[in-house]
Amino acid sequence: MYGWRGKLLRVNLSTGEIIVEPLDPQVARDYIGGRGLGIYLMNQELDPLCDPLSPENMLIMATGPLTGTKAPTGARYMVMTKSPLTHAITCSNSGGKFPAAFKQTGFDAVIFKGKADKPVYLVIENNTAQLKQAGHLWGKTTHDTTDALVTETHENAKVACIGPAGENGVLFASIMNDKHRAAGRSGVGAVMGAKNLKAVVVNADQKIPLADEAGFKAINKRLGDAFRKAAKINPPALRLHGTAVTVMATQHYGVLPTKNWQQGTFDNWEKIHGETLTEKYLVSNSACFSCPIGCGRKTKVEEPGFEGQGEGPEYETVYAMGSNCMVDNLAAVTKANYLCNEYGMDTITMGATIACAMELYDIGCLTEKEVGRTLEWGDANALVELTKQTAFRQGFGDLLAQGSYRLAEKYNRPELAMVSKKQEFPGYDPRGSQGMGLAYATSPIGGSHMRGDPAYFELLGVPTVIDRLEWKGKANLVKLWQDFFCVIDSAGLCVFYSVRNLSNLELEILPTGILELINAATGANYTIEELAQAGERISNAERQFLVKAGFTRKDDSLPPRMTEVPLPDGGSKGSVCHLDDMLDDYYALRGWSNDGIPTPEKLSELGIA
Repeated sequence: MYGWRGKLLRVNLSTGEIIVEPLDPQVARDYIGGRGLGIYLMNQELDPLCDPLSPENMLIMATGPLTGTKAPTGARYMVMTKSPLTHAITCSNSGGKFPAAFKQTGFDAVIFKGKADKPVYLVIENNTAQLKQAGHLWGKTTHDTTDALVTETHENAKVACIGPAGENGVLFASIMNDKHRAAGRSGVGAVMGAKNLKAVVVNADQKIPLADEAGFKAINKRLGDAFRKAAKINPPALRLHGTAVTVMATQHYGVLPTKNWQQGTFDNWEKIHGETLTEKYLVSNSACFSCPIGCGRKTKVEEPGFEGQGEGPEYETVYAMGSNCMVDNLAAVTKANYLCNEYGMDTITMGATIACAMELYDIGCLTEKEVGRTLEWGDANALVELTKQTAFRQGFGDLLAQGSYRLAEKYNRPELAMVSKKQEFPGYDPRGSQGMGLAYATSPIGGSHMRGDPAYFELLGVPTVIDRLEWKGKANLVKLWQDFFCVIDSAGLCVFYSVRNLSNLELEILPTGILELINAATGANYTIEELAQAGERISNAERQFLVKAGFTRKDDSLPPRMTEVPLPDGGSKGSVCHLDDMLDDYYALRGWSNDGIPTPEKLSELGIA
């Protein structure tokens, strides 16, 4: 096979057995790889009703056919499992250097089942794999674990691991690779910890064979030259100021979540803006493997009480830990971000859960005795202290470790958790971005912007500006966008580059550049329609798993604050999200029943059993 490596690695942690098996070429073509391959395997082999933290759950790390090639941003891999936070699927995505090195070992995916008796880590080196004891690593941070494993294995090794949060079963624990890159959402790190799997170490130098190497290089050069030419005229904002530059746009449109989503604007937004991060704390930018953008932020904070260095924060962290908690101290936000990376936690859920706790405290549901301290809006010290407590499930952190929904439910106020399917929203208020509301509600992993992000065309004008407050007609755009993201995730690319090659929102939503690269890499000779259908197939396969897990229309929901309480301020003042109106159209376009279940005819059309 070309592009694909043609092999899967199966690891039974209960028995220690490791098996190599071939990747079915037809499955590869139908599901592309990465996210698509992950959901195919889950539907084939996993009981959707299993306990996510039991040995019966499976954990899949999968690359795409463009991962590890020189395709622009060909640096992504997916982690898929049943989520302990949502009980839905996960498809947590990460970049950096680890995914390319993993692909270069000769495997398209590694599939973990069972549970080891004692902590272990997996080492993969050029077509070989072995499990090693990891008792000496248990309890270490992700940074210390990475350093130790590079010393133990090979100086060029790349590491993906969990920290104390994953070991302690924090429901939103992440898997960190290259120290600072995160497969962050839905609790993939907690599943890894429940399996007593501390890390995966890869070391390889195998070249990935391409079907048309000369053609691939020519396409790559054409795309790269076009990007560099545009960048000379207008340097990418993501390179200059990172994703936190988005604060300006969301503040302008009145969709910057503030005070646990009670407001859409933050008076002190400039104190947490991306340009402020650049001015005060940036050391340099950083890039993932084969990335022309370089949006990563290497930062250093020297302010007393918040000292540290690392990478970040990203926009989602700045919203969740900043405006949403009314914290305008960027040093504190950056410090809490460092802690999440070192302990292995999702910054979105961490910040949003603290914001929810602050509102519960503000209205008298939580007391100082229960929290162990005061918890006022804007308390920068509380943000950092509670982040630490959560990783180790100490004191009030034991409740925060369950996420905002379970916290709010405990105090009989579940409506104060800004979630869909029990997962916290990213930083775009759907009352002022109607497509985002539909995307949050129908996301297969719960509240997410990375399973289809209408903010690109509603707020950022990519590839063209669409009226963000108009809900009619949004169902079709959201469906197309979600299917397109399935293709990006399955190919092994990053959305930051991919969406910037679009020209319209019709069928050609799949940029010809991606089609050309995949065909040159794999020799699969996809048509644009076949690639589009592959994206739709993956979306429906994910929905099929959710239905078997018990999810229905009632779970495609938003809190009443989003659908009943108009935004009180800013550029979207007076707006609510028209979710129910959009859902009917969305289901019809998907070929699903009015309760959100794919019809037999739709599944048959897509070749899904």
